[in-house]
Amino acid sequence: MPQQLSEEQIQHIMQGIKIPPQPQILVDLQMEQFMPDPDLGRISKLISQDVGLAGTVLKVVNSPFYGLKNRITSVAQAVSLIGLNSVVNIINGLSIKSQMSDETIVNMNRFWDTANDISQVATAIAKQVGYPNPDMAYLLGLFHNCGIPLLMARFDNYLQVMEESYAHPELRVVDVENLQLNTNHAVVGYYTAKSWNLPRLLCDVIAEHHSASRYFASDNYKDSEAKTLLAILKLAEHICGNYRILGRQSEDLEWQNIGSEVLTYLGLGEYDIEQMEANFEELGIGYRNYKY
Repeated sequence: MPQQLSEEQIQHIMQGIKIPPQPQILVDLQMEQFMPDPDLGRISKLISQDVGLAGTVLKVVNSPFYGLKNRITSVAQAVSLIGLNSVVNIINGLSIKSQMSDETIVNMNRFWDTANDISQVATAIAKQVGYPNPDMAYLLGLFHNCGIPLLMARFDNYLQVMEESYAHPELRVVDVENLQLNTNHAVVGYYTAKSWNLPRLLCDVIAEHHSASRYFASDNYKDSEAKTLLAILKLAEHICGNYRILGRQSEDLEWQNIGSEVLTYLGLGEYDIEQMEANFEELGIGYRNYKY
C-alpha cells in the first residue's frame, strides 16, 4: 500500500517549486482524477510530460519520508509508490500556485514544447545507439532547461537575453547569460534538479549542457556515461530545432561547433539524422511543426 502524505508534508516538500505546470495538462489530470476509476497509467503519462509536475513527484518519492534505498527515476514508478490520493493533492497544490497571464503562457509554450519534444527524441536516440537507460535520457531531455522558467520569472528581459545568447558567434550560451545576468540557466537548472533529488549524473549533465565543446572539441574527456548522455541531448536539441524555437536563430551555431564529433561518438551519420528528422516531423516533432 502506498504511504499517504499529509497536507502539511506535501506543502513542506513543495516549498521552492516555481516552475508552473502546463494548463492543458492540469485540465487533463483534473478530468482524470474525477473519473469513477482514475487510470494511474494515464496520470503517470500526463505527469511525465510536464517539467514541474514530474520534478515535484520525483522530489516527493525521493524525499526522506519514503526512506527508499534506491533513487527513483521513473515517474510511473513514483506515482505508483506515492499513490493516487497524494498525487491528486500535489496536482491540486500546484494548480493553486500556477495562475498565469495569457502572455506568460504564450512565452512558456516555447519552453514546454521543446522540453516535451527533446525528451521524446532523446529517448529514441538512446534506444537507437544502444544506451541501456533510455529513461535517463528522457529525464535529461525533460529537465535540462528547467532553469529557463525560473530565470523568466526573475528577469523581465530573459527571453531577449536568451535569443542574444544563441546568436553569439563565439561565446557559449551560458557565457552571454553570465555577462548580462550574473547567472545562467544551466547553473540554475543544476540546483533545481538537485533540489528535486534527481540522480547526480543528471544534475551534472544539466550543469554542463552548454559546455559540450569541452567534451567533443578536444581530447580531454574520455568516454563516459555523462558524455554519452550529453551527446544524445545535443543531437536531440538539434533535431528538434531548439536553436530556432528558443533561440530564434536560423543556424545552430552550437551544433556547427560540435556536431560532427557528436555523431562520430554516437556512431551515427548525416543519413541517420535525415531519417530521424523525417520520422519525427511526421509525428509533429521539430521546428517545422512549431507555430510561432
